[in-house]
Amino acid sequence: MRRSIGLLVVSVIGVSATACGSGEPPSSSSASVIITVACQPAKSAPKERQAWDDDVAAFMKAHPGVTVKSTDQQPCFDPKTFGPKLAGGQMETVFVVPVTNYNDVIGQGQALDITPYASTIKNWNDLRPDVRELVTKNGKVYGVPNVHYGVGLVYNRALFTKAGLDPDNPPKTWAEVREVAKKISALGQGYVGYGEYSGGNTGGWHFTQAIYGRGGSILTEDGKKAVFNSLEGKAVLQNLHDMRWVDNSMGNKLLVGWESLMMAMGSGKVGMMLGAPDVVTDVVNKFKGNVADYGITGLPEAKASLSGGEAYMINPKATPEQAKAGMEWIDFRFNTVGKGRFDFARGKANGNPVGVPDNDVYGDSATGKAIQAERVKNASLPVTNYEPYVQAAATVPPKAEPVHAQELYAILDVVMSGVLSREEASVDQLLADAETKANAMLAAKG
Repeated sequence: MRRSIGLLVVSVIGVSATACGSGEPPSSSSASVIITVACQPAKSAPKERQAWDDDVAAFMKAHPGVTVKSTDQQPCFDPKTFGPKLAGGQMETVFVVPVTNYNDVIGQGQALDITPYASTIKNWNDLRPDVRELVTKNGKVYGVPNVHYGVGLVYNRALFTKAGLDPDNPPKTWAEVREVAKKISALGQGYVGYGEYSGGNTGGWHFTQAIYGRGGSILTEDGKKAVFNSLEGKAVLQNLHDMRWVDNSMGNKLLVGWESLMMAMGSGKVGMMLGAPDVVTDVVNKFKGNVADYGITGLPEAKASLSGGEAYMINPKATPEQAKAGMEWIDFRFNTVGKGRFDFARGKANGNPVGVPDNDVYGDSATGKAIQAERVKNASLPVTNYEPYVQAAATVPPKAEPVHAQELYAILDVVMSGVLSREEASVDQLLADAETKANAMLAAKG
């Protein structure tokens, strides 16, 4: 989950609700077409916003007759507003959907069948087959995979050095994480050894990351029953309880939304957190972290790693012309080597942390190798900072987020908040209460 969708004025989506049928997609340049697109960078990230705006201008120049209007709500996926916006038909022409919501969005007919337009993505066949399969239902394609990731341990190398630790030897076990966290928090007031979420659906999301790493699960294989009230679930919470209340290495501020921990990490006062490599990009670009300070290693003692991501989908109200133009925008901005998000030379010039292995939608295909070569060529920081993660990611099995993930994360937020806010909180009781709520929700979902 972790990314976002902007607010929309519904009237700009289009005047026709004509569905796309089979056959050759129309040319987007044949007439005046207006599309709205999600995820323009915020004004607080002026260089990234300018790069986006430059891409919009270049795209429109190359596609006469197409007008692109951007929305910039950040984060561009907000679980609290996503459902109501979707149900109310208020999404952009091109909008972002996290992998946890693919099935619901597709099953409810809230994404366009883009099968006739898939060839618009010139590198479509180089996208990882397993990732493409996630946006395919009954042989029809409903989205273009944009992000795929596995979880690791993000850490501040500068704080490691300041605390007398070796930044090239990050912790490999949870016991080591705990010891490192104590040393970082001992640097003085305001320093946090290990940061964790407690709400905004991010607490439950991180609980899922941690329990997967220990070999546990959230649900049974058929998705009908909760199984997080387990030895692994209790180990996750007990470890957090002890770090928070025994070691005093987690600070005393409850971090609720996605941005809260990112801001803390960007301040240079947080030593470690769970996250995918793009955490480094966000911390530097959006929250002013020092580009050279961050590294990432494998998830400690990992038996599995939560695998997540997102895709761009097309509003089902889009006209054929809008759908074609939307797909051309997705191809230009997000799927062209050396352009848009893969313009690493521009990213380096803008001070972005180029070199982070933050996406794996193309795997080791020809496109994937070309992207990696460009990333290394234009790296603005030592790629060795991320080598422990790269090595670990190749050996740790990925594990998908559970069905009804957002609802489950909201329930598990209470567990995380409880253990981080009350020293006397009972781990067993927190998990038992959450299990009851989760099973009731699953039963209601059928």
